[in-house]
Amino acid sequence: MQEGRDGFSSRFGVIAAAAGSAIGLGNIWRFPYVLGENGGGAFFLVYMAFILMLGVPLMLTEMSIGRAGQRNPYGTFRLLAPKTKWYLVGVMGVAVAFLILSFYSAVAGWTLQYLYDAVTNSFEGKSSSELSGMFDSFTSSAYAPSMWTLVFLVMTGSVVVAGIEKGIEKYTKVLMPLLFVIIIILDIRAVTLDGAGAGLKFLFQPDFSKLDSKAVLEALGQAFFSLSLGMGTIITYGSYIGKKENLISSATSVSLADTAIAVLAGVAIFPAVFAFGIQPDSGPGLVFITLPNVFQQMPGGYYFSVLFFFLLVIAALTSSISLLEVVVSYFTEELKISRAKATVISFISVGIFGVLCSLSSGPLKDVKIFDKTVFGLFNYVSSNVLLPAAGFLIVLFAGWKWARKSVSDEVLGEGKAETPLFKMFMFIIKFIAPFAIALVFMNAVGILKL
Repeated sequence: MQEGRDGFSSRFGVIAAAAGSAIGLGNIWRFPYVLGENGGGAFFLVYMAFILMLGVPLMLTEMSIGRAGQRNPYGTFRLLAPKTKWYLVGVMGVAVAFLILSFYSAVAGWTLQYLYDAVTNSFEGKSSSELSGMFDSFTSSAYAPSMWTLVFLVMTGSVVVAGIEKGIEKYTKVLMPLLFVIIIILDIRAVTLDGAGAGLKFLFQPDFSKLDSKAVLEALGQAFFSLSLGMGTIITYGSYIGKKENLISSATSVSLADTAIAVLAGVAIFPAVFAFGIQPDSGPGLVFITLPNVFQQMPGGYYFSVLFFFLLVIAALTSSISLLEVVVSYFTEELKISRAKATVISFISVGIFGVLCSLSSGPLKDVKIFDKTVFGLFNYVSSNVLLPAAGFLIVLFAGWKWARKSVSDEVLGEGKAETPLFKMFMFIIKFIAPFAIALVFMNAVGILKL
């Protein structure tokens, strides 16, 4: 660790923060509906295979690069590959974090609105069509979405401004265990509902007849995006990890924690969905339209709806903290300004675009750039183009540019001999991961049509 540079004080702090970065709305909002649209158990098995074969090695790669550089993504690549253009990968990482946080904060604002609605019991007595209208009315509003977006960014900035040990580590050490406790409570309630067995069967009993090439690529993309890979967050958090920390253990723990939350979210959702005769392939509206309908039919549903949307807020917050830290660390280390000033500048700049994204279903719905709303453009460019492109270049760097001994020193420890596991890791990074990420990219932008 650079002298005087802030960092994580404990191994649990590392895992809590990095897991918090990886665990977000992608696990609790996106994973269940994507799984529901792709046949359930078979998709789940393929997703798990990709997490183990690719997710853990990619997580380890980004942690290693970050710890070796001890800087923000831009500074890290300038240090590790001086007098080359590899620093552009770091620029992409900072840009991706900024773009994702802009539209992510808008969706996170929805979770705050729905937590408020749950607490005030606004779902009571509403039919499915009324709940759908409630969602449409909120997202098309000229005021509420932008207000909640800014509130959410204030919450995020208040954690980041305090630094790594006293801010990010301190809060994620509390938020991540709380997230696990809440989701376990929801799971217990879900599996004790009459008819819950059908939901568990859908989730865990594979039906490979429902699995096609599109679903396999969806599983690969979900595994990649779910772990926050390619967006600069894991490299940034890796830069705060001490040299004595075992990176293999940390990367594995974070990847498994991320997957566990996605699975537990499925256990909380699908038994309830099947118990009340709802279709599992309800799409993105599963959380904001379908589940409020389920909760109001469930005994004690008021309390469980409050818990569920509180869970969504926590998951969104821990991810947004890591995204904002990427931008703030760039300002503090490259532009040499204080953390407080960097946080304020980041809040204002992200807040402007976040508000524009939040209004994309309302007053700005007819404002189109390349035939996309502001929200749609930010989402498409970051998720479909920059994110896989950055991930692809990161594995090329680690596999082909960075000295193999430097990789070994970070992964295994300085001076230690290569193990068979390390050789397998290098093979994955050099050959398999670039091919897999290229597939994700080509599928996302429509070059590969399956």
